[in-house]
Amino acid sequence: MKEIQNYFLDKDIVFKDADPGVQRKILAHNESLMVCRLHFEKGAVGALHQHPHTQCTYIISGKFEFNIGGKKMILGPGDSTYKEPDVIHGAVCLEEGELLDIFTPERKDFLK
Repeated sequence: MKEIQNYFLDKDIVFKDADPGVQRKILAHNESLMVCRLHFEKGAVGALHQHPHTQCTYIISGKFEFNIGGKKMILGPGDSTYKEPDVIHGAVCLEEGELLDIFTPERKDFLK
């Protein structure tokens, strides 16, 4: 039986490169849920993509232009998004900032 990890300490988790100008920390997660913190430099792009996971994003800081299913909107601190499975989505960072991404189930591809 797999041991359950209940605590994930920020000081023990390092940012890793995700895309040019984007770094990611994988925070708390298990097989059914994953939380990630992302840091974007101004101008960095989260390219349009899709995946089978449900995803919510909370904007911690900065300003981002999101494109979800072809509909664009500029969002800032305190705003959030919902992305259903397989919807094409992406973002452009307009002002340096950070996002919190929540996925269900966990993104096994991020753990490689």
